Amino acid sequence: VPLSEKKFWTVDTPTLYSIKLLLKKGDKTVDEVETYAGLREVDIQGRAILLNGKPVFQRLVLDQGFYPEGVWTAPTDEALARDIELSKSVGFNGARLHQKVFEPRFLYHADRLGYLLWGEYPSFGVDYSNPATDEPIIREWQEILDRDRNHPSIVGWCPFNETPPEAGRVQRIVVDLTRELEPTRPVIETSGWTHTHPHPEVLDAHDYNQDPESFKSKWDSFFHSVPELPSKYGVGAGAHLRIPFFVSEFGGIGWNISEGWGYGNTPESLDAFYARFEGLVEALLFNPNFFGYCYTQLTNIEQEQNGVFTYDREPKFDAEKLHAIQTQTAAFEKDPVLVVEKPESVEWKVVVEPAHDQGPGTEWRYTTDNPAEGWERPGFDDKQWKTSQAGFGDRGKKLLSTRWDTEDIWLRREFEVQDVSFERAAALIFYDNKTEVYVNGELIWEKGSWNNAYEVFDVTEALKGKLKEGTNTIAVHTHQDEGGQYIDVGLFLGR
Repeated sequence: VPLSEKKFWTVDTPTLYSIKLLLKKGDKTVDEVETYAGLREVDIQGRAILLNGKPVFQRLVLDQGFYPEGVWTAPTDEALARDIELSKSVGFNGARLHQKVFEPRFLYHADRLGYLLWGEYPSFGVDYSNPATDEPIIREWQEILDRDRNHPSIVGWCPFNETPPEAGRVQRIVVDLTRELEPTRPVIETSGWTHTHPHPEVLDAHDYNQDPESFKSKWDSFFHSVPELPSKYGVGAGAHLRIPFFVSEFGGIGWNISEGWGYGNTPESLDAFYARFEGLVEALLFNPNFFGYCYTQLTNIEQEQNGVFTYDREPKFDAEKLHAIQTQTAAFEKDPVLVVEKPESVEWKVVVEPAHDQGPGTEWRYTTDNPAEGWERPGFDDKQWKTSQAGFGDRGKKLLSTRWDTEDIWLRREFEVQDVSFERAAALIFYDNKTEVYVNGELIWEKGSWNNAYEVFDVTEALKGKLKEGTNTIAVHTHQDEGGQYIDVGLFLGR
């Protein structure tokens, strides 16, 4: 339909065109229908997701759509619109619609109010190891696409959330189907982890670190040039350097949690809450590599007392303060990363297998008792240590093989190297609160914080002169403070 003037749908000016379709027989109208449409384009360039060609930072909030009156059912149509208005009042401009297929009326209100949405599927609790679950997931997701694809407010799809490794099969099918049926928006395979698609277009991570300083340090360094490993090793393997990436869950700061919970320790005062909120938000807002973020969450729900509003939609904090923090100009809006050079091609050889590649001969020796001096050196007597496969942890981690639930663990294993020459060396590590990695008794890597997914690190310089032809020894120590725990290490040599 030709238009004399095109007015695009944006967050600030969500222009909608009224449409009336008439079915006529001769001059007589026999049927008619009224609807609306918005004109907008979502495009990817480098690490940027652009809206109508412009870098609009996506200040998203996690919205689970719970209501005290009806749990997953809103009491009124006005309540749906009010949630969007409340969200915008504290500085958000959109939401991840989390683990729920939201009502069409909510999407309508988002269209008219200029509110960015990522559509999701309620994927929790599925037995992904059973192929029989594939058909209903694929069919229902296609129904969601068919129903909701024409809403201009939806700028991305996220069919899964925090899935186990077994979900990779159906995730890849759903991503390919989504791209075939609905190519106008980006799709992220799953939110959080288990990114297995060989050609992702958007990637993400969850990070509930409550310390703004270490949170900022981690994400400032995340986009530095690192070796790129094959995609099967996850988001941290380097592909994040070339495509849009965001922290799709963070914050979740608990407040008045005597009968519920939030993430981390509760701030001791309102001023402490505002300082933490500001520090976490600004760490992402002022990093030009991020096109957006998603804060957890809009309201308290049931036992989760980490919303910006109460379950009854009453304010918990000063809306003007939160709005002022979030609506500062994002670095992305001033200087988006539109061009990312492809990293050099490296042929990698695995010399210490991570859990992804484990098999016969890849077992580790380990102990949770403080070992004698020299435990990290070749020739140390570890015969009394236990033997098992990586990864080591307590709960919920993706490639967990061996239970570890104490404060400390020490790991050792031998590995063979026939040719000690290399051009690049990389360590793939999923680590906890304090971790050190030694090769042949010499420290090659250490961190005093933690991550929540496999991440690749350049150890080229650190490893030079440390290897020898034949048998080598790698040793790892990890300390755990609180929360979930996990450790796994892989070592790669490249040419």
